Amino acid sequence: MTTDTDKASRYAARMARKKALIDQKIAEANVDTGLLLVLTGNGKGKSSSAFGMVARALGHGLRVGVVQFIKGRTDTGEEAFFSRQPGVEWHVMGDGFTWDTQNLAQDQQKAQTAWEMAQKMLQNPAYDLVVLDELTYCIQYGFLDGEMIRQDLLSRPEMQHVVVTGRGAQPVLTDIADTVTEMRPEKHAYEAGIRAQKGVEW
Repeated sequence: MTTDTDKASRYAARMARKKALIDQKIAEANVDTGLLLVLTGNGKGKSSSAFGMVARALGHGLRVGVVQFIKGRTDTGEEAFFSRQPGVEWHVMGDGFTWDTQNLAQDQQKAQTAWEMAQKMLQNPAYDLVVLDELTYCIQYGFLDGEMIRQDLLSRPEMQHVVVTGRGAQPVLTDIADTVTEMRPEKHAYEAGIRAQKGVEW
């Protein structure tokens, strides 16, 4: 018969083996460098995750730059909060969803202007973290040249971290990224007729 003492002993031995493996992996990861993270997929939470990293960076006293492509609304909770924080430069550079604007030339120009702002940040080592929110759509729709973006990302300061968000991330981004996470939807309130809620979606 298995006793509580036996269970506790086996548990302790299992955790000791696990700790040894984890400690070894941590010891082997000894490189410090700027990371490129791509948050993609059809699920909710890509931008929210990026803005969580903004909060984390600010907690460490790092300087952050945010460029929002496509998005045009300036009444979101994240912009209202983070734009008031020292150490954050926040730019909402779009005119809204492409199906609302219905103007190809306008959308292309907005994307180009936004990328020029992003380039300034990517060339400036004073920015420790740069968030390029919804950038993937500008590549997908042909508003911006993917190879240009790839080169600009690869040429950024060595210790600068970059987070790119948006659905359908292309290989020009994922192939050079250090970390790629795909958000996968299981269920969404919108499908049940529930509209976007303040403080959750915006």
